Amino acid sequence: MKREKILIIDFGGQYNQLVARRVRECNVYCEIYSYKTDLKKIREMEPKGIILTGGPNSCYEEGAASCDPALFEMGVPVLGLCYGAQLMMHTLGGHVCKAPVREYGKIEVAVDRSSKLFGNVSEKTVCWMSHNDYIETAAPGFQAIAHTPDCPVAATQCEERQLYAIQFHPEVLHTVEGTKMLSNFVYEICGCAGDWKMDAFVENSIRSIRERVGSKKVLCALSGGVDSSVAAVLMAKAVGDQLTCVFVDHGLLRKNEGDEVEEVFGPDGPYNLNFIRVNVQERFYERLRGVEEPEQKRKIIGEEFIRVFEEEAKKVGAVDFLVQGTIYPDVVESGLGGESAVIKSHHNVGGLPDCVDFQEILEPLRDLFKDEVRKAGLELGIPERLVYRQPFPGPGLGIRIVGEVTADKVRMVQDADAIYREEIAKAGLDKSIGQYFAALTNMRSVGVMGDERTYDYAVALRAVNTIDFMTAETAEIPFAVLAKVMNRVINEVKGINRVLYDLTSKPPGTIEFE
Repeated sequence: MKREKILIIDFGGQYNQLVARRVRECNVYCEIYSYKTDLKKIREMEPKGIILTGGPNSCYEEGAASCDPALFEMGVPVLGLCYGAQLMMHTLGGHVCKAPVREYGKIEVAVDRSSKLFGNVSEKTVCWMSHNDYIETAAPGFQAIAHTPDCPVAATQCEERQLYAIQFHPEVLHTVEGTKMLSNFVYEICGCAGDWKMDAFVENSIRSIRERVGSKKVLCALSGGVDSSVAAVLMAKAVGDQLTCVFVDHGLLRKNEGDEVEEVFGPDGPYNLNFIRVNVQERFYERLRGVEEPEQKRKIIGEEFIRVFEEEAKKVGAVDFLVQGTIYPDVVESGLGGESAVIKSHHNVGGLPDCVDFQEILEPLRDLFKDEVRKAGLELGIPERLVYRQPFPGPGLGIRIVGEVTADKVRMVQDADAIYREEIAKAGLDKSIGQYFAALTNMRSVGVMGDERTYDYAVALRAVNTIDFMTAETAEIPFAVLAKVMNRVINEVKGINRVLYDLTSKPPGTIEFE
């Protein structure tokens, strides 16, 4: 049975992944595509509906991001958000111009509850506005269905053509009833069945993996992180002993993590994964010697990963598939899933070296966001303590060490991070913070310890609260906890004489340090 799908057409808006997340929360599958995607390809995908995202441009300017006007004549429901709404109106004959009053932030919006889009929404509801331009006049055939004191067309519709446009952002949490609006669009307007659920995903994935792999052998890149662990167990359920899992201990893991991964997934653990541990710490340190630029470090670590797997594959024998724990944000942030700029390269997304020896790459989690991966893990019977462990990047501490990576710097950040995580858990905060870790800066400064002058490194503590890892706010950790972490790090970790707390949100920063 063909999977029903909503298409998210990305015009470079910062919230594009949030739009997709909110649709998925309605149990409806969706994918993100660039506005440059050919209309023929869009038609071939037979979407149940299309959502146009926000974007940074003015739709009436020369060279602004646009779409084929025939998109609005497909007979498929279309919902424009912010820039997407303005583009729809501009394309169909409405008038969009600079707003006399710029709206930014939480605004009370009056909506017409007779519209299918707002059927179960309060008559006055708080929404998140972020626009300099506005729809001065709706396109012919459209009627206004929402307004604010400064925005007479905060939403408009042409019900006959199933075209809807809203000036605000229903996908952000600040829009109190935004999920209701998106749910109304996908269910009441697009007629979706809402069959995107984890039990069905797991069952269908196991069946499709078996069909694709047949009797061939599979090699899985197991890091011990959530994504690769769920991918490995999913593959084991599908192909059994045809699977070999290789765990590369590249020396860039958290403190004692190599041994912990082996304890869980090794021969004495509960999973039959044909586990192989490869200790190549010095090899990675040597490759990273003298390298400071973050993207270059990521690429070196990714390429060396592949080289190690090639070598292990030859030892195992003929291996036809390589499994990677790629998830959907990896795809989008690598510039492969939408129009947004490349944020960072991911060592498990595209860009494999030309001499890679595997016939095919299997990415069973490629369609999932992080919280969906966790749900899949629970469906597979993986214990909660593993499913909800702290996220850890593929390149490991290589990107939590600013500047050159050395064995001594790895030791410093491992020890500081272990202390930080231990104190967070003692304070009972480990379940309430989305992600937290220590990173080693490249800054050295003068200090005084034991009546002696020191010239050592500063470590930065990072802690954020986030639902979807697309945006994040700094966690407010009690000062007493931070002070205890600082005291222990400076006293127990040789080479560090200063502790900082990173207050940066995402955006403008990323959650990881590099």
